[in-house]
Amino acid sequence: MSSTPRGERLIIAIIGKRNAGKSSLINALVGQEIAIVSEIPGTTTDPVDKHYELLPLGPVTFYDTAGVDDTGELGQKRVQATQKILYRADIAIFVSDGRPFTKAELTMMDKIIGMELPILVVFNKSDIIEANPENMDLCLKKSLPYVSVSCITKDGIRECKDKLINLAPQVLKDNRIIAADLVNPQSNIILVTPIDSSAPKGRLILPQVQTLRDLLDRNCVVTVVKETELKSALENIKEPPSLVITDSQVIDMVAKIVPEEIPLTTFSILFARYKGELDILLEGINRLKSLKDGDKILIAEACSHHIQKDDIGRVKIPNWMRSFSSKTLTFEVYAGHDFPDNLEEYAVCVHCGGCMITSMEMNRRIMECHRRGVPITNYGLTISYLKGVLDRTIQPLMKEKKEQ
Repeated sequence: MSSTPRGERLIIAIIGKRNAGKSSLINALVGQEIAIVSEIPGTTTDPVDKHYELLPLGPVTFYDTAGVDDTGELGQKRVQATQKILYRADIAIFVSDGRPFTKAELTMMDKIIGMELPILVVFNKSDIIEANPENMDLCLKKSLPYVSVSCITKDGIRECKDKLINLAPQVLKDNRIIAADLVNPQSNIILVTPIDSSAPKGRLILPQVQTLRDLLDRNCVVTVVKETELKSALENIKEPPSLVITDSQVIDMVAKIVPEEIPLTTFSILFARYKGELDILLEGINRLKSLKDGDKILIAEACSHHIQKDDIGRVKIPNWMRSFSSKTLTFEVYAGHDFPDNLEEYAVCVHCGGCMITSMEMNRRIMECHRRGVPITNYGLTISYLKGVLDRTIQPLMKEKKEQ
């Protein structure tokens, strides 16, 4: 369970006012004393995560957060940290102590509803207090599922888990496919995985590993090579491969080696479909055709990493974009779970493949850019476009789409 990629875990945020019993609820849900419980309001100051196997959904991460009614300058920063967790979450559990909702609770609840994030309202402490009827009426009015629980007696905990499972977004329940639907069983596939200074020592990067596993589950015969051995690999197989998948950074080199009749795409383009809205990301490419001097470009990365001298997001893509457009462009990088509030200032957002965040978080970023009129695309699509091979690299996915 602990080895499950972060981007494949269901993220469940525990939200509520101070001393509503959020930490107690996490302990009751996972059956372990992993969150500090105290009668003193505000015991939880920073988000705390706990991995758990919530069957039949699989691995999830619960985030215990600070109270939405925290006060003072430091308290406001804690509330802001809670809001950042919501942007990453797939489900929110809104914990109430049964008393009438406060203004802070109602404000946060409306914010979550506005994010279109699934919410389960949990009326805690049912062993000592009955939930306020007006609270339950509000839940019915807003079509919010709710349940009463006691973290002491464990009453309602099983029902709480069942309701969580029902609330999980369908995309997370589905057995999603990365590339296996593009090929037939026993097909020969070649994966091109460069090993340069940005490659992690002793292992492949996550999209490459996930794609490999996806194709093996399809019973494909997969050959993994560096770009320098690709020509030799093509010469040594009896039948042409059904598909070649490459790292975007060497797409121009690979496209010259792989014959036109062999389908070719990139890991990043496959993850654009797997993680997000491919059509919207393709639309974002159009903005690259009309860049002007002074335009500011957002480079968004889903994970933080040690910066290399030839870093793809900070060095290579900006250089390629400047060279292609012949314009004076400014680039700003946001890494990890940070995402800028001032989106309207950017001419376009170029996002990484999103392998380290969930589909929900990736889609939330895409839709937020789309809602605010900021074109968004991703690394793989951008690089393929700048290298003049976009039509070729998206063709395998478009063929599959037409057949559907």
